[in-house]
Amino acid sequence: MAERQRVSPQMRTAEILDFLRNAPGVFLTNNERDLSQSDFMCRIMPQTTLKVAPYRDATGYFAFEIFGGATVHMDLMKKQVNPFEKLRLVRKAMPNTLIQGLCRGKNLFGYRPYPDNVVEMTVRLLSKYIDVWRMYDFLNYIPNLVVAANAVKEAGKLLMPCICFSTGSEHTDDYYAKKVEEVLSLLGENIILCIKNHSALGSPARIASLVCAIRKRFPELLLCYHGHNTDGNDLARLVAAVQEGVKIVEVSDHGYGGIYSQAPALTAIQNLNDYGFKTPGLSIPPILDASDILQRERRLYEAFTGPFHGFDPTVKRHKLPGGALSLAMEQAEKAGLLERTHDLLNEVIEVRKELGNIWVVTPGSQILWSTAMSNVLNGRYEKPSDDLKRLLLGRYGPFPFYDPPEWILKKVLESGRTDGKSWREILIEEGGLQDIADEDLKARRLLLESKLKRPATNEELCLYVQFPRDALDFIQFEERFGQTWLLPPEVWFHKGGFADGARISFADEAGKTHNIDLISTRKTADGVQTSFLVDYHFQSYKTKKGSE
Repeated sequence: MAERQRVSPQMRTAEILDFLRNAPGVFLTNNERDLSQSDFMCRIMPQTTLKVAPYRDATGYFAFEIFGGATVHMDLMKKQVNPFEKLRLVRKAMPNTLIQGLCRGKNLFGYRPYPDNVVEMTVRLLSKYIDVWRMYDFLNYIPNLVVAANAVKEAGKLLMPCICFSTGSEHTDDYYAKKVEEVLSLLGENIILCIKNHSALGSPARIASLVCAIRKRFPELLLCYHGHNTDGNDLARLVAAVQEGVKIVEVSDHGYGGIYSQAPALTAIQNLNDYGFKTPGLSIPPILDASDILQRERRLYEAFTGPFHGFDPTVKRHKLPGGALSLAMEQAEKAGLLERTHDLLNEVIEVRKELGNIWVVTPGSQILWSTAMSNVLNGRYEKPSDDLKRLLLGRYGPFPFYDPPEWILKKVLESGRTDGKSWREILIEEGGLQDIADEDLKARRLLLESKLKRPATNEELCLYVQFPRDALDFIQFEERFGQTWLLPPEVWFHKGGFADGARISFADEAGKTHNIDLISTRKTADGVQTSFLVDYHFQSYKTKKGSE
């Protein structure tokens, strides 16, 4: 019998772990989810993903991360695709590759903690498609991972908890080694531990030191390195991590990502091979084929690459990860603050120091960035957000190193209060983690069904309890317009409208050709009336002014 060269979705979790422990060499995960979030503002469409799916499946990656993080909410908000449908499409197109998803523990794919029964339901439903669950807490507060982790194990899926990495005097090897010990104590030993270098921080020597410290304490623990190439230096960090014993590294397709997202796969392979590390089961030709296609697809997403291109070595100061940086610049541009980018990033640096030198990763990155923007616009901590108040109250977990100064606690916690309570009283009475009552899922289902005027599926309910407004908007949008994700990005992102008489031809995910023939576009007093043939079936829609 030929020796197994790669893992597959048909293997049990224990088999995968044993294979990784015994197989020589290093394995690669292709992280399109992070690439879309970091380099293209979460706008990568399913047609692009599916176009290269056969090549990625043939490559022999350890896993393919396509789900989680900000992409779940963005897919709904931008009407791009039902997140569950995306997983079904990828699972069908990549039957030989593990599908990986990222979640924020108790925060799931959102920005605040969810009730336990919502977390459990979400993991259970998504585990039909997700094989590897990579999860983290932005304060490295490991108890916030327990409910989601237990649900992953109950579903028989592979658990990959992360420790978030940053730099500074508090961020020592000893601190992180103790965090790993806590992970193993609370989540069990049958895991892969991921080092989440979300902001492209540290030198190769610093990463080597961290991996060495962890391996010294836990020599049998399987390690994964997740980094970003924001400063152009993650290939060196990646190789350094592998030299010290990391088994899995995350990469992107060359010519497609590799800036604020992960380092390019082919370059990583070439470097690892030169250092004597094999990549078992990996095939180079499909990597080339996929990248050839994606280099051409890239132009379709240029509008979403952000106002600044190229590497950013100053990330070691502001520490914004790729996804947060690109979306932050988009927000700054909309707010007319692009010319004050330097002021904004300097304010991020100050806010991070004042708020405990925490990890600048979602939802912390959003809290720090929105606070910095507000401080620049309105004065320092003059208009604090509710999320900032929750952070200072300890609703996400305790500050790991030191508490913010008293003047900030006073200014923020007393802001908008009418009861006259001091910040000390507020902290005593309202501070700390809160017990969140289970969601009344039956009542929420009835509410959703009353809005849809039909029975709701479990998947629709799952999305609705996490993102009530945006999930409902998406469901109603899809009921009205159909599965618009079938449209290729050059049609979906087309600007300026199509001329009357134009024909739009495209193939769906199964290769079947479809035609849309535009008959007429007529402006009315309150909107636009559009009539067309879809595969020779007449349809007409009226879009009101101001709607998407």
